[in-house]
Amino acid sequence: MLHCFRQLSGAATSTPQPVIETGAPARSPSHFPVFRLIPQLAQEDSTGYISQTKAMIPVIAVIEDDAAVRQGIVDALTCAGYEVLAAGDGRAGLELALRAKYALLLLDLVLPFHDGFEILQALKRERPGQPVIILSARGEEGDRVRGLKNGADDYVVKPFSVRELLARVDAVLRRSSERPVAGGQWQFTGGTADFEKRELRFDDGSRAELSEREAELLHYVVAQGGRPVPREELLRHVWGLDPRRLETRTVDMHVVHLRQKLRDVDQTLLQTVRGKGYRVEGKE
Repeated sequence: MLHCFRQLSGAATSTPQPVIETGAPARSPSHFPVFRLIPQLAQEDSTGYISQTKAMIPVIAVIEDDAAVRQGIVDALTCAGYEVLAAGDGRAGLELALRAKYALLLLDLVLPFHDGFEILQALKRERPGQPVIILSARGEEGDRVRGLKNGADDYVVKPFSVRELLARVDAVLRRSSERPVAGGQWQFTGGTADFEKRELRFDDGSRAELSEREAELLHYVVAQGGRPVPREELLRHVWGLDPRRLETRTVDMHVVHLRQKLRDVDQTLLQTVRGKGYRVEGKE
C-alpha cells in the first residue's frame, strides 16, 4: 500500500497502479467508470454502500476533470478498500451526483459544462443530506466559505497528500453515519424502507407509516452497515439523551414497534446481538 501514499496535485505523475478491475454495475449509468476490488462478490446497496461477503464497503463518487489527479484519487481510494465511481466533466458529474448511489462525493470546482458549485447546489436541492468534500486548487477564503455554506462537509485545497485525503474521507463518513439524513432508502427482504417519506413499502403492495423517531432509529442502525449499535449510543445520537443520567426502555419499545411494522416476526431483519445492541441485515 505504500505506493498509494503520494501527493496529489494538478500535475501529471507516473505512479504504480493498484491491481483493480473495471466495469459498470447494472444500476449505475454505463458511462461512469467503476473501480472495484472483487466485483463478483460485491452487491450494491441502496444506502450508498457495497455488501461484499458480509462487509459493507462505502461507495465514493469522484468528479474531477484532470485525468492524472482523478486517476490518483481513484487509485488511492481503491487501495484503501473503497468502491469508486468517477466522472471527468461537469455534465457527466451532475448526472452521477444526482443519479448514482454513493456514500460520499469528492467534488472539484473548476469543471467543463457545469462547475462544482452548480453541482453542489443541485445536489443539495435533490439530496440535502448527501455528504460532500470539495477538492480544489481554489484556496481563497471566499471559495472555502461559499463551499461550506452551500452544504459541503469539508474543503481540501490542492495539492494534498493521500494520507490527508483518506483521513478526511474517513472523518466525514464517520460523522455522516451519526447524523439523521432526510432521504434515502433501505431494501430488505420483502420490501423497502423510505426514510424521506417515513414509510415501509412491501412487495405485496401494502404500506406502513413510520413515526419520525422510528424512521430516525431505523436509519441510524442501517447506516452502521451491520455493526451492532448499543442502546446507549442510540439514546445519545437518536434521542439526544445522556444514557448515564437515566434508565429507560424507550429504545427497546421502539424496536418492538419497528419489528411489528417490518413484519419481522423471527427478528431476522432487526436483530438483537446479546450484550452488544441492535443491527440490521438487508438482502444478500
